[in-house]
Amino acid sequence: MAGLTRWLLPLVLALLSLPVQADERQIVLIAHPNVADAALTRDTTRAIFAMRQRSWPNGQAVRVFVLPSTHPVHARFAKERLTVYPHQLQLAWDRMVFSGTGQAPSQVGSQAEMLERVATTPGALGYLEREYLDERVQVISME
Repeated sequence: MAGLTRWLLPLVLALLSLPVQADERQIVLIAHPNVADAALTRDTTRAIFAMRQRSWPNGQAVRVFVLPSTHPVHARFAKERLTVYPHQLQLAWDRMVFSGTGQAPSQVGSQAEMLERVATTPGALGYLEREYLDERVQVISME
């Protein structure tokens, strides 16, 4: 019985600590504080990140920021929040750029840069892990 307790207790303690770590790693949509919309549908969010929708629902121009396609947070955001693969987004952006019908979103190198650029660009939209969040941006919920 003592052998069971010796490995069971650390396992239980580790499992109890998971929700906090998982919450910090949760990816959230962030926007510049002047953005009036506090919530977006998944379809609207997907259209904005695919660069098919260039304005917020209230008409304000949207400026989209993304991490590099190879960044693990970008891959998680695309799959978990947009339900598309990162290469599908890249193909959509490339098609618009090469056809001359649009442009790709602005790329940032890190989550810290994402936070800074969204915080200082009116109408900006981006994403990052919750642990990088601060009061300079607002969180946009997805309905």
